[in-house]
Amino acid sequence: MRPRTLVLTLLLVAGFWLTTSRGQWQLRHLVRPLTSSGKLWADPATAQGAGFGADEQNNIDIYKANRLATVNITSVVYERDFFYQVYPREGTGSGFIINEDGEIITNNHVINNSRNITVTLSDKKQYKATVLGIDRRNDLALLTIKANRKLPFVHLGDSDNLQVGQKVLAIGNPFGLEGTLTTGIVSSLGRSLQNEEGMLEGLIQTDAAINPGNSGGPMFDSRGNVIGINTAIYGAQTRSGEAGSIGIGFAMPVNRAKAILEEYRSTGRISHPVLGISSVQLVQGDLAEALELPTSGGLLIEGIERGSPAEEAGLRGPNRAVIVGMYRLGVGGDLITHVDGEPATSPDSLRRAINRKRAGEKLELTLYRGGRSVKMSVTLGAAAEAL
Repeated sequence: MRPRTLVLTLLLVAGFWLTTSRGQWQLRHLVRPLTSSGKLWADPATAQGAGFGADEQNNIDIYKANRLATVNITSVVYERDFFYQVYPREGTGSGFIINEDGEIITNNHVINNSRNITVTLSDKKQYKATVLGIDRRNDLALLTIKANRKLPFVHLGDSDNLQVGQKVLAIGNPFGLEGTLTTGIVSSLGRSLQNEEGMLEGLIQTDAAINPGNSGGPMFDSRGNVIGINTAIYGAQTRSGEAGSIGIGFAMPVNRAKAILEEYRSTGRISHPVLGISSVQLVQGDLAEALELPTSGGLLIEGIERGSPAEEAGLRGPNRAVIVGMYRLGVGGDLITHVDGEPATSPDSLRRAINRKRAGEKLELTLYRGGRSVKMSVTLGAAAEAL
C-alpha cells in the first residue's frame, strides 16, 4: 500500500471513531457563531441620546412661532420699453403681519410704487393689498389685507439696545423659496447704505444669509421678537443676474417701523420731517476764504422756501449773487457749520440729520452769520408721503 493511501485510510478511521464514540457532539456547536442571535456590531452611542441642543431648539421654536406670520409679496409695475410699448414688471419680496387684522410691514422697494400688490400667506391663499403709507427715507411700507379672519402675527421688539455678537434669525422667501430660515449674528451697528431714494442710515449689519426675495422680511432676536426688517445685501451676482449673499446683509431697525406705526395710528398718515431749505452749497478752503467765510467751511444756504420752518425760525438765504472762479453763488445768507453738534462737512450732512428725526422734533444748527457764530433751534414741519 502506498504511503498516501495509508494516510487517507487512517484519517477516515479516526473520523468514524470520533463520530461514534462522542455522544455529546452535535453539529450546532460548529455553526453556533453563524446562527447566534446576538449583534455582531454596536450602534453609534450618539443615537441613544437623540435630541436637539438648546440653540437648535431655540431656532425651531422661533421658526414655528413666526413662520405663519411671514408672507410673500408680489408687485406689478407697468413700464414702457424703448419702443414705448407698455409691459408689466414683477417684483417679489417678503413681509410680516403685525396684528390679527392683517396689517403688514415690508420694504418700500418691494412694492416699488405699485398699486397692484398681491400677498400670499403660508396656506397659499392670496389677497390684494392696500398701501396705507410709505416711508421712503427708511425704505418702509405699511400694507393691509382683508382676510375676514384673525391672522397670526409677530411681536415687535426693541432695536435700541442691540449688541454686536448677539444671535439673529431671518425668515423670508429668497429666490421664491418660501419659508426659509437663516441664522447669524449682529455683525455691526449703525451702518449706512446708499439706495435709489438716498442714504439709509443706522442699519443693522448681519452675516445671516439674506438673498433677493428676503427684502421686507423679519429679523428676530433669540426671544422671537422682531428687531429689524431685512433690507439689502452686498452680494456676488448669480446666474440670473441677481446678487447672492456673501455674508454681508443689512436690516432696518424695527424701531423705525414702530415710529411710523405710531404716527399712522394717531394721525392716519405717514409723514416725513421738513426744514424748508431748498438748496445748499458746500464751501470750504480757498472758496470759503474768497467769500470771507471760515476756511473750515460749511453749508451755505442758497434758498429758503416761503412759509417753511426754516423761514419761520429766521434762517437767512442769499441777498445777492457773485461769481467766484467757475462758481455762481448766492451769498449773504447763513453758513451752517454744525448740525446737531456735528460738523457740516458734506452736502448730505443736513439731509441725513433731518432723516434721523420726526416731524415736530428740533434740529440744532450752528451758523456763521455777520462774522460770528450763532446757535439756532428749528422745529421741523411735516409733509405727507405721496403714495
